[in-house]
Amino acid sequence: MNITTPEILCFGEVLWDRLPSGAKPGGAPMNVALHLNAIGLNAAIASSVGNDDAGKQLLDFLQNSGVDTSLIQTDDTLPTSEVLVHLDENNNASYEICELVAWDNIQLTNELANKAQNSGLIIYGSLAARKQTTRETLLKLLDNDAVKLIDVNLRQPYDKQDVLELLLAKSDIVKLNDEELRVFADRNRIEGKTEEELIKWFVQHYKIEMLCVTKGDKGAAIYYENKLYEHPGFKVNAIDTVGAGDAFLAGLVAAFLQKKSPAEAITFGCATGAFVASKAGATPEYDMDEIQAIINQ
Repeated sequence: MNITTPEILCFGEVLWDRLPSGAKPGGAPMNVALHLNAIGLNAAIASSVGNDDAGKQLLDFLQNSGVDTSLIQTDDTLPTSEVLVHLDENNNASYEICELVAWDNIQLTNELANKAQNSGLIIYGSLAARKQTTRETLLKLLDNDAVKLIDVNLRQPYDKQDVLELLLAKSDIVKLNDEELRVFADRNRIEGKTEEELIKWFVQHYKIEMLCVTKGDKGAAIYYENKLYEHPGFKVNAIDTVGAGDAFLAGLVAAFLQKKSPAEAITFGCATGAFVASKAGATPEYDMDEIQAIINQ
């Protein structure tokens, strides 16, 4: 993975997760940016909030967290995004996503285009491409030499195959979960394959450099340079799973940028995801000692 500069651009949704326990800042690209910055890397977030109290509070939170907010636009028409989060008896989350919201209308500015050109890695989610304006902005930002990483998020009805194919064609690295991997197999009429066979099929079919597959409390797998690396995950007392996959991705990316081996990277990613699952909300205060303790358990 040839990431030429340490500058990272995360693009997509910023929002409030309305949890049963109260409102928490969220949105996969924002979560990843927060985690990367907490680990010590330089990640900016490009998005949009409404000209409302929820937007101002979200910007305050990000600024207090030390994240660069200069690429977060303010929309005078559309509101700040909110997502209703429902937890089942095992504290696994499901999501009710509202529309139209500010991040559906992210504009291509010179500042944003320049940031993309100067970034070594661009991280983006499929959900952000659900509406035309933001989708067109994203596709233009991806026309450069940065390493491009897509976080697949199949939330109905925002999981159109033609949009996904457009984004996957631009991507070098894909992160999805095991259920989403099966959805892609079903859509391509791939049957009777093991998970490892599906992973190899996906990499070959979409011509990507790396595939990351998360499996909830069962860990994760990555396929890189024709080799499969797996980790069973770490056992923790889960409070909620909101943002755990985003934390895994940030940990994985950070480890690769720090020149760790794939085995070390997946271990750190799983530990980071487990740490977040053991806390309330997607962006708890970071504790590297606690993450290391999870690895050492």
